[in-house]
Amino acid sequence: MNPVALLTPTYGRDLELCTLLCESIDLHLKSFSKHYLLVPDCDLSLFAHFESERRIVLPASKFLPKWLRPLPRAIQRKRRQFWWSFRAKPVSGWHVQQLVKIAAAISLPHQRYCILDSDVVFFRDFDLSRFRYPNSIPLLNMRDEVTQDQFHHARWVATSHELLGLPAPPLPASDFIGHIVFWDQQTTQAMAKRIETVTKLNWIEALCRIREFSEYMLYGYFVENDAGFSARHTRTARTQCVSYWDQPKLSRSQLNQLLRGADTDDVAFSVASFSGTPVETIRAAVEEHAAFRASVALPREAAELAAPC
Repeated sequence: MNPVALLTPTYGRDLELCTLLCESIDLHLKSFSKHYLLVPDCDLSLFAHFESERRIVLPASKFLPKWLRPLPRAIQRKRRQFWWSFRAKPVSGWHVQQLVKIAAAISLPHQRYCILDSDVVFFRDFDLSRFRYPNSIPLLNMRDEVTQDQFHHARWVATSHELLGLPAPPLPASDFIGHIVFWDQQTTQAMAKRIETVTKLNWIEALCRIREFSEYMLYGYFVENDAGFSARHTRTARTQCVSYWDQPKLSRSQLNQLLRGADTDDVAFSVASFSGTPVETIRAAVEEHAAFRASVALPREAAELAAPC
């Protein structure tokens, strides 16, 4: 059976977060084949030191068509880099990260992928052996979570159905966006082919033209509407990751409170980078939580050793 490969799209501004992610992977993850860091070509030198036997740094250009090119860094809007072409309006680095995820899952030599953004940090051991092909993998499906007042999510639901040639569902609708997301390669390839059949365009061009899309919504709705590929997945209402999506910056004590409130099967947490929570605060909270868990475990182990046989 094929071990799962890890995919992390990242860029220079997330270097410190990515460092923490990689450290936590090396400490806690088991039974994966390779960890791929997918970065803009201009940031390759920043990430070169991550290269190892199990971690590979790849340029975004490896997965993008030649007609889609990065604009010079001097031409930015809100500190975002953009890619341009004669086939569609410019797309942002956020769009390109999504394109690269899909293209990497299609073309790299693995049958299963676990997608981890830079802001994920593991704090418990996580064995990926049960997700190897041909075993079933989780499909995050939070039913009725997308409502009319969620403008972007509602739009992503609509464009996913448009790209896949499906009638748009009424709202509320399912949300497939989360952390620690698993993809099957054959499913991803079939999804891209479906987009090309429906739009009569290369799938990357189709996404660049529509611009308002979510890779996780596309994958989720494709799976839910194809019985064969649906059978490869097991629905779950949550991932094993505690997520913080809000704007206010978190303190170390608030992070510790977040971690101590994690479910027993949670293995990671994610604090959205736009919250501005400093990486050193996140690192300190992880270390403090590990010390707390060790202090709780030692008395328990001592009591078990002292118990009569």
